[in-house]
Amino acid sequence: MADTPQNPRRIERILAYMIASAVGLSILCFIALIIATAVGVTAEQFSAFPWPTIVVLPAIGLPIGLILMIALIIITGVRRGRESKDARG
Repeated sequence: MADTPQNPRRIERILAYMIASAVGLSILCFIALIIATAVGVTAEQFSAFPWPTIVVLPAIGLPIGLILMIALIIITGVRRGRESKDARG
């Protein structure tokens, strides 16, 4: 039972890392697209292997990051509410 107080914090840490990875990867894809366009990659080259994934990833990663962020805020609020309720009596 000693691990019970640490369990919610572990979940919060995991969610935070998931948010950072989803948003970070999406930002890296944005930067790759900006650099590729500035270098002069053509539309035909954008249809080659890695580019369709790089183009679509921010459209998927950013909403997932937002949903995970909302979940983290809710979980943290519920945990703090329970802690303050337990502290009062």
